Amino acid sequence: MMRGPSAWSVAVRKPDGGIAEVNRPIASMLLRHRWLRVPVVRGVIALGESLAIGFRALAISANYAAQEEDENGNVQTELTRGQLLFAFGIAIGFALLLFKVSPALITSWLPVESTGAFVVVEGLVRVFIFIAYLLGIGFLPDLKRVFQYHAAEHKAINAYEAGEPLTPESVARHSLLHVRCGTAFLLYVMVIAIFVFAFFGQPGWLGLIATRVGLLPVIAGIAYEVIRFAGKHPNHPVLRPLLQPGLWLQRLTTREPTLDQIEVSIRALDEVLRLEGRITPEERKVEVMA
Repeated sequence: MMRGPSAWSVAVRKPDGGIAEVNRPIASMLLRHRWLRVPVVRGVIALGESLAIGFRALAISANYAAQEEDENGNVQTELTRGQLLFAFGIAIGFALLLFKVSPALITSWLPVESTGAFVVVEGLVRVFIFIAYLLGIGFLPDLKRVFQYHAAEHKAINAYEAGEPLTPESVARHSLLHVRCGTAFLLYVMVIAIFVFAFFGQPGWLGLIATRVGLLPVIAGIAYEVIRFAGKHPNHPVLRPLLQPGLWLQRLTTREPTLDQIEVSIRALDEVLRLEGRITPEERKVEVMA
């Protein structure tokens, strides 16, 4: 899935081997309301819109993957809208419980007295759970394919930004990693959370849950500003070492893709570039949605 400033596109390898394309325009609130463009606030809005687009893209790909023909040759889709919403709700709830609430509760059970020590230990527990989770799901065959497509997106965008031709063979030579990756963004969220939560001390269990969930948009908005700045200055000598942990973490969520998978990522990128009027890398950046 690829997103540009005014449109997004998703390409899916269908069960019959063909590639389906779906694209949609983007009517961003940031274009209609100037007051929403202030730092951090614009990050919250942009991430909310990206999350909505991501869910729509997942629904499209899931429906194509579930398609099959009946005895009359008609295409049937097994997944209903209700089933997809239920699955997304469970996924969001699980993520909040595992990565936001659990680290705070685990740390509250430890003999940690000072506020500073509490938020640092909580942050370390959160990062440990996150890395362990990524390592664990990396052994699942279906997730390996997801990680291959993740890398195919990165390779296609790296090739485009390097001015290389968008062919599977050319794209395959480029890096699996990209500075604007969502995996790196999640790591920045966890690190920034340590500093934000330091202002709220050690509240009771209800306070822990409320602050860890309620402050997530603010933390995500700050992390958005970090990754936005990093995207504009990826080779800055001071910034580069700070970004390196996010690039290392991407090793857990990317796998070397096949040429067939790269072909799908190129199709999605080509469609976005067509809708955007074949913009150049210097004019605007194509965002990673992975």
